[in-house]
Amino acid sequence: MTSKERCLAAIAGRPVDRVPVFPLLMFLSADRAGITYREFASDGASLARAQLLMRERFGIDAISACSDAFRVSGDLGGEMIFPADRPPYLARPIVRDESDLPRIGRPDPTRPGSRMADRCNAVSIMSKAAGRDCLVLGWVDMPFAEACSICGVSEFMLMLADRPKLAHAVLDRLADVVVDFAVAQVNAGAAMIGAGDAAASLISPAMYREFALPREQRVCEAVHDAAGLVKLHICGNTSALIPDMIRSGADLFNVDHMVDFVQARDAYSAAGRCFKGNINPVDLLTLRPDAVSRHARELIELAAGTRYMLSAGCEIPAAVPDEVFAAFCGAPKEGRRI
Repeated sequence: MTSKERCLAAIAGRPVDRVPVFPLLMFLSADRAGITYREFASDGASLARAQLLMRERFGIDAISACSDAFRVSGDLGGEMIFPADRPPYLARPIVRDESDLPRIGRPDPTRPGSRMADRCNAVSIMSKAAGRDCLVLGWVDMPFAEACSICGVSEFMLMLADRPKLAHAVLDRLADVVVDFAVAQVNAGAAMIGAGDAAASLISPAMYREFALPREQRVCEAVHDAAGLVKLHICGNTSALIPDMIRSGADLFNVDHMVDFVQARDAYSAAGRCFKGNINPVDLLTLRPDAVSRHARELIELAAGTRYMLSAGCEIPAAVPDEVFAAFCGAPKEGRRI
């Protein structure tokens, strides 16, 4: 099987020759490509080259255009800061009150020179180079996560409680932008859109159902209508959110290390959904290659008979040694068929 066939089969619940390896690589890929993180996050060609290098060197089954959470923020006119060695960020919030709502326009995600178009370019390069054989992902942040970016995390959390009407207005406007951005990346060649909603793990299930879930559902529906798939990635302890996350319509779910693996396995398996995870990325910094391989094989065995892909719970750090990461990536080759 090709990597792409392997991933699509796992998602569909069809037999695979081995468990797919689907890590999230940002800092590690920039580091191994010998570029600054500023270049990785601001030049789509460099990002694509770094991701393709990771596939060539370690044989991973999926690569992604993920780099930072502020593509939309920059294209909405926010002042961006681009440090050399960490992700870019917004200098100050864009939306503080109702009078700022008009600042959330609907920019063209393909406009030359825009941050969204740069990511679309990365997707296009990766898709043309490896899209037949490898699962290529675009990336968006879901509207809830985008709202935390443009308003500030603490400020938006307070808005949910104190000014829910404004919070809904912000989310609805951002949903339009996120849908446009996601569909543009499918059109650029992405077979799947990775969709981050990290801050959603900070709210209660009731608030998730009110504020985050309806917009996740809208994004997933739009991507499906464009003939793409969706991976929902919510960092943190999502144990209480899993039943509602399944209702998002995503095709693949990331499970962070703070979530009990068996609980996640049982929930996603019962729903007929594919999941990936959940090795603690810090373990890859502290364990020897043989221990990492053994831990990965244990998860593969626990997931036997379900729709599963091997992954860390979140991004793999740049400081992970090559021999450790290679052991992680090679573990499914030592496991049995599922």
